[in-house]
Amino acid sequence: MENMSILYQQKPHLLKYRYFTFSEYLKERFPYKVHKIPLHAGFTCPNRDGRAGIGGCTYCINESFSPNVGETRLSIKEQIEIGKAFQKKKYGAEKFIAYFQSFTNTYADLETLKTCYEEALTDKDIVGISIGTRPDCVTDEILSLINSYTKDYHVWIEYGLQSIHDKTLKYINRGHDYNAFLDAINRTKNTCIRICVHVILGLPGETVEDMMETAYAVAGLGIHGIKLHHLYVAKNTALAEDYFRGKVKTMGMDTYVKLAVDFLERIPSNVTVQRLVGDTHGNSLISPIWKSTKVEITQRIIREFERRGTYQGSRCNILTPDINNSIPSSIQGMQKLDNKESEFHTVEI
Repeated sequence: MENMSILYQQKPHLLKYRYFTFSEYLKERFPYKVHKIPLHAGFTCPNRDGRAGIGGCTYCINESFSPNVGETRLSIKEQIEIGKAFQKKKYGAEKFIAYFQSFTNTYADLETLKTCYEEALTDKDIVGISIGTRPDCVTDEILSLINSYTKDYHVWIEYGLQSIHDKTLKYINRGHDYNAFLDAINRTKNTCIRICVHVILGLPGETVEDMMETAYAVAGLGIHGIKLHHLYVAKNTALAEDYFRGKVKTMGMDTYVKLAVDFLERIPSNVTVQRLVGDTHGNSLISPIWKSTKVEITQRIIREFERRGTYQGSRCNILTPDINNSIPSSIQGMQKLDNKESEFHTVEI
């Protein structure tokens, strides 16, 4: 295992947090506090409208994790103004990443997507864009459009994977297989777009070995970010029906904490962790009900790393090259802060 004193000199955040937090990642790249603003652009998904299936993913009800979905939809501009005001007041945020979060945000014609993205990018306080989507909904033309923003903005694409196992993807009604995901990843790696991958731990029928196979596979993809969360059951989902029939079980918090650490030990230490645990809004949650906040669960994960004497990447000898490590031209010339005690926060932990 790498000597911890050397590790501290090279990556002090790994000694403090034991994983590469998204706040530390943004701190390295921007001279001001940057937050994500979640947006709902009004798209749907191909496994909802019949192109790839109906009903959507069995676990998915966007209202359970995206607060914008259940309300009368505002324009992108209005959502950004509300998000900016809230985050400036609560967190002291100064600049923002427009995060197209809900449903599949590349599932439209090119001109519609261009209009949607650029409505967000016209705001002077937006320094980046992050686009959540599915691997089967990204054409080369769409990638070219998104890539065109990398000169002036910090650009991410977030692919929902959840698992590398086709039997699992079929069970949860993803509507695509692992090969479709690999194809999207490989084509995206030909651009300057940073890639974040979503994985769910505890999916129906998966063993610990299955989940670690996903970790090892993801580790070798050359991605730049990852989001983890545990499987939870929300109301009004197909998964809820299976849960009440006894076909699906959810895990306890201690089990998830250990699994998250197991997973991250296998992920390269320079892949930023954009989320460690999922949550729901309102009263959508059926199971599991953990009497702990996201912050408390995150602290438990850090303590588990400390108990083991390990850190993110301690079981991995791969580093992901940063394909686009330069500061976007929109903020070039500004002096980066070098105060390690400064606080840089993001919405997601």
